[in-house]
Amino acid sequence: MRVAELAVAAGVAPDTVRYYERSGLLAPPPRTSGGYRAFPPSAVDRLRFIQGCQRLGLRLKEIGELLSVRDTGECPCEPAAALLRGRIAEIDAEVARLAALRAELARMVATVPDGPCQDPAPGTSWCAPGGGDPS
Repeated sequence: MRVAELAVAAGVAPDTVRYYERSGLLAPPPRTSGGYRAFPPSAVDRLRFIQGCQRLGLRLKEIGELLSVRDTGECPCEPAAALLRGRIAEIDAEVARLAALRAELARMVATVPDGPCQDPAPGTSWCAPGGGDPS
């Protein structure tokens, strides 16, 4: 199938197919006599695998590693599990960072006065001295 047909079948843009080919995630297919790429039907499953990995937050390099294992005929479950555990750790760290940021924002909001605020003085955080300045 041609690039556009493969793209429709896999639910991606034709440029995505070309990019994955340039990146080495899709093997360069044979060309027709007219010079068009002729992808095998198995390329649809490969594209879906790549897209699924990306939805999980895996990077293209990591996806390439999984595809390399998969291409040998071996089950990529063990390396996939290691990559996914790493991704979970990254997400946990980001959730902790966001929770700390939220707490800091909540503390700042709590210091903003309810009434009218004076014009800020240079070098102060939110309000002029005597107007609820948190610093």
